[in-house]
Amino acid sequence: MVSEAPPFWWTKADWRAYALWPFSWLYGRIAGMRMDRARRATAPVPLICVGNFTVGGAGKTPTAIALARAAKAKGLKPGFLSRGYGGSLDVTTIVDPEHHRARDVGDEPLLLAREALTVVCRRRVEGARKLAAEGVDMIIMDDGFQSARLVFDFALLVIDSGRGIGNGHLVPSGPVRAPIGDQIRHATALLKIGHESAADPLVRRAARAGKPVYAAETIRTDDRSLAGVKVLAWAGIADPEKFFRTVRETGAIIEETRSFPDHHHFSEDEVADLVDRAASQGLTLVTTAKDMVRLEPGHGRAGELAAKSRVIEIDVRFDDPAAPGKIIDTALAAARARRLRAPGSG
Repeated sequence: MVSEAPPFWWTKADWRAYALWPFSWLYGRIAGMRMDRARRATAPVPLICVGNFTVGGAGKTPTAIALARAAKAKGLKPGFLSRGYGGSLDVTTIVDPEHHRARDVGDEPLLLAREALTVVCRRRVEGARKLAAEGVDMIIMDDGFQSARLVFDFALLVIDSGRGIGNGHLVPSGPVRAPIGDQIRHATALLKIGHESAADPLVRRAARAGKPVYAAETIRTDDRSLAGVKVLAWAGIADPEKFFRTVRETGAIIEETRSFPDHHHFSEDEVADLVDRAASQGLTLVTTAKDMVRLEPGHGRAGELAAKSRVIEIDVRFDDPAAPGKIIDTALAAARARRLRAPGSG
């Protein structure tokens, strides 16, 4: 099971954050040195990394999907590379959404595999080579920005406008994965999702560093049939409250909520509780696509929960419709320049 991020990471820094500062200082030193000094391998094809500043969700997966669609619109064959966080497989694997389970490959790769060829691999260099061998001509890496394993032709850091970077402290005092200055320096551009203000100080800092800043919002793809419906909303994602706000935007009436840790694998008792509670109160179950793929029909009552739950699908829409295509073009140009600089290129 993947542990849940401490709630104090997402509030104003208090004594807990400051008590852990020595550990955060050491963590930050190591993370920053790794990003600056690690020897990175080059991918055989252009590579875009979609990352974020912090632990937890910021909208990376729907952003990666939006970029893949833009790549396909340009006649490319994109593929996704993921570490398979939350999955158990330790070998390079092409994800088959009809065969694999979230326990095998992780939940996000199952969503990505619906859109394009997806490989999970703990060793990102090996995974990139596998994708290229399968005929992919552009790799979109979901997460892995701080890992310093590969050269990025474009590194897009996604930040949620509502959560920002939490208390601003590094792990374990807060959710930040590496010193902000190091992260901005290695980024190509930022993507702010939503129209709240928590991310604005970081956006201004990135702009002062000369980094382009894109804006986007999450949009529902539901048919509005939940308007006026009383629901039990359940979610095991990094920011369940964000999902519950989305449910309210559909016009649904939330009578109850259930929150679980990100990437949570549901027990039989948890599944039964959701189904029975909704039935006893006459409520409609609603959840996220990411939670739905973690259910395992055929295992106890998980199939019943899956059948009775409505999924609210989310897409990322850039404020500038041309922005995803510009990101693809910039990555292609960077890859061409990288090849020209390579030894033996003539």
